[in-house]
Amino acid sequence: MKPRALVLTGYGLNCDIETAFTFEKAGASAERVHINALIDREVTLESFQILAFGGGFSWGDDHGAGVVQAVRMGTHLGEAMHRFIEDGKLVIGICNGFQTLVNLGLLPGFHGRYGNRQVALIHNDCGNFRDQWVRIAVSSDSPCVWTTGIERMDLPVRHGEGKFYAEPEVIENLRQQGQIVCRYALESGEAACGRFPENPNGSIDDIAGICDATGRVFGLMPHPEAFHHPTHHPDWTRIRERRARGLAVDDTVDVLGTRIFENAVRYFG
Repeated sequence: MKPRALVLTGYGLNCDIETAFTFEKAGASAERVHINALIDREVTLESFQILAFGGGFSWGDDHGAGVVQAVRMGTHLGEAMHRFIEDGKLVIGICNGFQTLVNLGLLPGFHGRYGNRQVALIHNDCGNFRDQWVRIAVSSDSPCVWTTGIERMDLPVRHGEGKFYAEPEVIENLRQQGQIVCRYALESGEAACGRFPENPNGSIDDIAGICDATGRVFGLMPHPEAFHHPTHHPDWTRIRERRARGLAVDDTVDVLGTRIFENAVRYFG
């Protein structure tokens, strides 16, 4: 049986269609559900195996990115989401969804403790919105279910508040626990070391995504749902031409964002 993925929609979220499509392409049964339908119990969270907080600008980021969504979800569904995680199910937060997860305290979730906000995603150091492609290096030490078998990948970012920030002791705890899943990197795959535009927002330690201690709750700023076909990559025509000529091609561009969703489906085997 296909795992069921609930993709949140409503109030300024605008990546739900692509996210649901990519889950379907990966082999899940995806359903776009309005936040109110979940809060009003018209749809029950318990009937799904995957919960996706997608990208967009929930409530216009009026009080900060992901803040209002986190307040509404936490107030009405806080306990239900904690049970969802305790039951061994999966959660992903992409861009605005990542911002919501950290505001909810579902990330980083050190030692299985959820609810306390310990990290933040704040305004980009460059002072403006970034819409570009980045290279991502994935940690082999991470327990993250979503990134199993992935070493590097190219993904687009589009955000104004994507700088990962936390106190030094929290960053060190993330490192020690292996919860830093992916970092912004140079074209070679080496650490960006804060270099702009490879690190598009100034994130501490080039952090692009983290997971909780179980590896089942994952948040990242880049958009994997926006790379579910080779022609989405900005270099796809150049890559096609190099292949036609029998020339070497960087295999990173073949790692579609779909792989992240396929790992989630495979987890339920």
